[in-house]
Amino acid sequence: MIRLLVLATFVVILNETIMINAIPQLMEALHITEQTAQWLSTAFMLTMAAVIPITGWFLQRVSTRSAYTTAMGLFLLGTALAAAAPTFEVLLGARIVQASGTAVMMPLLMTTLMQVVPPSDRGRVMGNLSLAISVAPAMGPAVSGLILQFGTWRMLFIVVLPIAGLITWGGLKQLKNVGEPKFSTIDWLSVVTAAAGFGGFVYGLSRFESGSPGMAAAIVGVGLLLIGAFVLRQMSLQKRGVPLMDLRTLRHRTYTVALILMSVAFMSMLGSMILLPLYLQTIRGLSPLETGLLVMPGGLAMGLLGPTVGRLFDKFGGRVLVIPGSIGIMLALVGFTQVTMTMPFWQILGLHALLMVSLAALFTPVFTLGLGAVPSHLYSHGSSILSTLQQVSAAIGTALVITVMSARADSLKAEGVIGTVALLDGMRLAFIIGAVLSVAVVIAALILPARSDNPVEH
Repeated sequence: MIRLLVLATFVVILNETIMINAIPQLMEALHITEQTAQWLSTAFMLTMAAVIPITGWFLQRVSTRSAYTTAMGLFLLGTALAAAAPTFEVLLGARIVQASGTAVMMPLLMTTLMQVVPPSDRGRVMGNLSLAISVAPAMGPAVSGLILQFGTWRMLFIVVLPIAGLITWGGLKQLKNVGEPKFSTIDWLSVVTAAAGFGGFVYGLSRFESGSPGMAAAIVGVGLLLIGAFVLRQMSLQKRGVPLMDLRTLRHRTYTVALILMSVAFMSMLGSMILLPLYLQTIRGLSPLETGLLVMPGGLAMGLLGPTVGRLFDKFGGRVLVIPGSIGIMLALVGFTQVTMTMPFWQILGLHALLMVSLAALFTPVFTLGLGAVPSHLYSHGSSILSTLQQVSAAIGTALVITVMSARADSLKAEGVIGTVALLDGMRLAFIIGAVLSVAVVIAALILPARSDNPVEH
């Protein structure tokens, strides 16, 4: 059952980053600008950030099979729509439908896993889960580069559709309901403030790269105010036992430390994932396929290590993996600050592989320790908070590196520096920001315990 859910999650999350390499082709085919095309990835992240906060409530209210049917049904509908989309507007709508299904799938997998797998085996199983959650976005650009070499952008969806269809059919044949659904009413004020707050925050961050920082900062500010209103509303609803997202999970120190660690690590990962293809294609002149092939070994190493990391976690606990992993992330990002016009490709491949392997060593223990630290009745809320913060961190990481890189490059161009030299310097500065952030990952890793204490149900 878990294997089926991991496979389904891998396919749906792969789509989050699959459009990155297709932008030049989409601009030509649909007669749109680069900024407009970028919305196909941004809208996916936005929808995830807006929908995931509602999933904690949704997963408690419906059966496992109903949640799976909803998630995969929405994803299949969105994929079919995207494959046949006649215009950009239809394609954008299809991506939003796809993302709604993905938003349900991630917390469903984590919640089911925590309910059916005994604590002694969670590391091994969570190792397979990290394969879906962290390797899928890393493999997206490589997979799309390969497909685009032989077909049009529509092939990205045509290839995924039958695979997702088979997984859905297999899941409905074998999936059993876990736990009992509980009837509860939904607080619509919470729904609106969550969707507008998280969605607005991510949207504001994505606007920084479009050259209107004042407007972007205002939207981010409004998003943060609405998130603040959402938090206050949840604290009020908790007293009555009916919150949309139960923030009592944050009372568990291990869960909170894991949350911070995962967020900053995701920020670093997504930031470098955006910068590397830009560097390889814009400065080094590689094709999308060559870029995909260069970053593929790192993504594959991350995936293949997932189960091994899980077994090591079950045997030795988290610290022996998390501490070396966090140091590896820092060393890789420090290495990337030294990129030049002629840095050997084997060196780039090695640094990327070090980053991916270090992230693999980090994610499995962090997910397992974090969710293992909360009582079972809060699993669905814990996993939806974790998934929401993942999306917000991805958006912050993306916006941060693009904004820093563009601002530095523009100021150097104004001083008369050649375009590519200015852009390279901007990229170096963005990698320095990532390296500074990774220090926080090391600090959080040092205070994370080796194992979760069994939380008291209350």
